[in-house]
Amino acid sequence: MDGSSHEMCLPLKDFYIPDYILVPESIRVNVPEEPTCPVIVFVNSRSGGQLGGDLIKTYRELLNKVQVFDLGEEAPDKVLHRIYANFERLKSDGDKLAYHIEQKLRLIVAGGDGTAGWLLGVVCDLKLSQPPPIATVPLGTGNNLPFSFGWGKKNPGTDQNSVMFFLNQVKEANEMKIDSWHIVMRMRTPKDGTCDPIAPLDLPHSLHAFQRVSSSDSLNVEGYHTFRGGFWNYFSMGMDAQVSYAFHSERKLHPEKFKNQIINQTTYAKLGCTQGWFFASLVHPSSRNIAQLANVKIMKRPGHWEDLHVPHSIRSIICLNLPSFSGGLNPWGTPNHQKTRDRDLTPPYVDDGLLEVVGFRDAWHGLVLIAKGHGTRLAQAHRIRFEFHKGAADHTFMRIDGEPWKQPLPVDDDTVVVEISHLGQVNMLATHNCIAKSINDPSTPSHHADDESSEDSSDEWEGGRRKFGAAQTFKIPEDTDIAHLS
Repeated sequence: MDGSSHEMCLPLKDFYIPDYILVPESIRVNVPEEPTCPVIVFVNSRSGGQLGGDLIKTYRELLNKVQVFDLGEEAPDKVLHRIYANFERLKSDGDKLAYHIEQKLRLIVAGGDGTAGWLLGVVCDLKLSQPPPIATVPLGTGNNLPFSFGWGKKNPGTDQNSVMFFLNQVKEANEMKIDSWHIVMRMRTPKDGTCDPIAPLDLPHSLHAFQRVSSSDSLNVEGYHTFRGGFWNYFSMGMDAQVSYAFHSERKLHPEKFKNQIINQTTYAKLGCTQGWFFASLVHPSSRNIAQLANVKIMKRPGHWEDLHVPHSIRSIICLNLPSFSGGLNPWGTPNHQKTRDRDLTPPYVDDGLLEVVGFRDAWHGLVLIAKGHGTRLAQAHRIRFEFHKGAADHTFMRIDGEPWKQPLPVDDDTVVVEISHLGQVNMLATHNCIAKSINDPSTPSHHADDESSEDSSDEWEGGRRKFGAAQTFKIPEDTDIAHLS
């Protein structure tokens, strides 16, 4: 059924986009009524077991089929480049509907946090004058992004009534900006073994290797590897990332066992036990605690680095942007007035240019969050730097938005450096009862942080940062199996 005949009997005219708007060279048609909430839908068909494929089928029944894209068949950057180029062509010809749809367009992405971050990165990189806001459908294991913005964390229904209910929520949703964060990692190429310090298959999709970044960079010398990437929710290091790495490794080996959200979460909990995360004081060597592995520096004011004290008992550290971690927990909580005054701590906002830095001693420390507790609040910062020197451990584990990897540490007199800094913002769609809070919301308390800008023009990392492009960093490599995305 083509778009022109479908539109006449379609009940969801508020969301409908005709073929010629999305498919170049299609025949133009007259639309009697402009859609109030035109949408483009991206679905990871391999997420949520069979749910991804079922969602594609239902959305294509309710909308024009050319509005619904299977990320297993076509990457979002190619889709959006093509559509926005067509917008420009149609607008130059005086097409008022194209202008209206571009202004009102909303995106929907169904998948895990990795899939959602992929689309957010692509939209960020397009640098559109009016970027479309994004709603997220929870189809992963953790689903921190959808949960933060009120879309839930349980896999959705795929029948027509469930999808229509979700579409109406999208129509009523509010726009909210979210910070994105740039990460740079530098390390020397190993003298022995492979040329790559990290196996390519172990790298998260949002982290990419670059031989050189900037001629002004003091580490821009022969024999060093540079990795750049970005994230929206969190960067973590330590035992929590170790458990996540075990889970992802098991899922790569036996994907047929990971097709149900409840089973996935149960498996994750079991791995937490077998990896020692619940009994870390007994089985986890203190030499792998964060304070023994790294010196941590933070920047609260532009250009002013200071050392961060990390208690020796901390086994995991999380740099958090959203109020949702590990499937809906809030590690930061809400500091009371005394903490706010004495330590300059604020509630967590998703668009204030600040990361919340939280530590955990073990999994039990994290689970107290279920009872409205919080982790060990270490700091809030515009910029964070981890410096790893030769020590008792030859590796640790790191994780970006649910995607873990095994990170080699120095074996001689060298340093591995990881630095995180604010990059930009993208528009999300949030329901009226979402837990994410905006600093620009008049209903939230006043914020007293310093200037949001964390840039330091004299900083040695700046050259690489200015060349950072989200599409190159967030873009999933062509040979990646998206079934492994969270």
